[in-house]
Amino acid sequence: MEYLPAPAAPTQGHILCCQCGVPIPPNPANMCVGCLRAQVDITEGIPKQGTVHFCKQCERYLQPPGTWIQCALESRELLALCLKKIKASLSKVRLIDAGFIWTEPHSKRLKLKLTVQKEVINGAVLQQVFVVEYVVQSQMCEDCHRVEAKDFWKAVVQVRQKTVHKKTFYYLEQLILKHRLHQNTLRIKEIHDGLDFYYSSKQHAQKMVDFLQCTVPSRSKSSQRLISHDIHSNVYNYKSTFSVEIVPICKDNVVCLSPKLAQSLGNMSQICVCIRVTSTIHLIDPRTLQIAEIDGSTYWRHPFHSLFQPKQLEEFIIMDISRVHDKKKGAGAGARSNKHTLAEAWVRKTSELDTDHQYFCCTHLGHILNPGDLVLGFDLANCNLNDEFANKMNPQHIPDVVLIKKSYDRSRRQRRRNWKLKELERDREATDTDDERQYQDFLEDLEEDETIRKNVNIYRNADIPVESDTDDDGAPRISLAEMLEDLHISQDATGGEGAEMLTE
Repeated sequence: MEYLPAPAAPTQGHILCCQCGVPIPPNPANMCVGCLRAQVDITEGIPKQGTVHFCKQCERYLQPPGTWIQCALESRELLALCLKKIKASLSKVRLIDAGFIWTEPHSKRLKLKLTVQKEVINGAVLQQVFVVEYVVQSQMCEDCHRVEAKDFWKAVVQVRQKTVHKKTFYYLEQLILKHRLHQNTLRIKEIHDGLDFYYSSKQHAQKMVDFLQCTVPSRSKSSQRLISHDIHSNVYNYKSTFSVEIVPICKDNVVCLSPKLAQSLGNMSQICVCIRVTSTIHLIDPRTLQIAEIDGSTYWRHPFHSLFQPKQLEEFIIMDISRVHDKKKGAGAGARSNKHTLAEAWVRKTSELDTDHQYFCCTHLGHILNPGDLVLGFDLANCNLNDEFANKMNPQHIPDVVLIKKSYDRSRRQRRRNWKLKELERDREATDTDDERQYQDFLEDLEEDETIRKNVNIYRNADIPVESDTDDDGAPRISLAEMLEDLHISQDATGGEGAEMLTE
């Protein structure tokens, strides 16, 4: 018996192209790919050129109709932006792939390589690759236009403090820098008793007002002025003004509380020292170490003022000092400070060393004072107090001297200060020597008060070397662990002008 071989599998035959006669596998159009492309162009109707608007100032691209978005070169966001411009034309084809073709960064050109498919004659599916070129045109966005105009603003926040010293403003400036609240401002203007912040929208101004009310004791009010009105679309254009008034109390001020307020704070003495101003006013009674915090609403219900100006500080020398450890609390007394030590001291003015006149006082600085130290304070015994509450007090309850802080060699502290702070870019008035002295006072307060220092970004100054502790005179200093490295990014590192293209 003979075995016949199994029949071979059927093979697909070839046909001739109806146009050019080339053998091809059968397809619904009976045409080769070359003839099919010659007969049908599936990219017809899709624009091969377009325009993209770019703002040089903020480096954002315009997404019609009026949205500006941040996009990096050859990023997904920029690809989506370019495809949206031809989205209507792409609805008739099927988009398979899209990507960028490299172009010179300064050529102002963007090239997209697109792969599309479409069903053509008799159900045949044709795939085609083509390039769309976009020209990048410069156009200033509305936000940058307002910044360049400088006077074109829609809202202003006027921050005021009716006091001579600017310690609270220096502290507030550092808080704004740390939380980056200055980024949306069009302009910052400094005047003699405050700052003006200009904004392009009312929402940004309201955000600044809310921030101020959370960080410093203050009160605010707002008003708006009608600029224009479109009666057809019922659109109103206003300019809004927010006025923020900070309490007129600064660190190291001596204040006299009203009897009602002093009683509500735990029967503390009316004569107190302000040791700190944060979101509340921190007071301490130098005779009992009793502390209290007063918020903005409480202050405006029971206002009080500083008894002295900073220029009235006098220098005293400690003749004798004894620390008081067991001080009985009075009835209803409040909390006491654990960071201070109560002491009784005999002091003499450095301007009256040729006399035997000494003053007795109680102080909260017993933990840092020793006989022979120099200390700054206010002389209440030889001054005329112009205060409604102080004038009604019993003279026996008014201390002769109130000591504020220990005195150190200022020039030496400045020379060895190996740290610095950043400042807001603002339009300044003519600065005088008093502003510089107040700024140095603020820097010394940062060195002495760790609580305030935690809310401030302190940067290391590499130009000043770190001194050894052997020549330390006891003045407070900021440790290197609390400092930040000041980061300087060159323009080349960010891909700006002068950056070289990395190629494989």
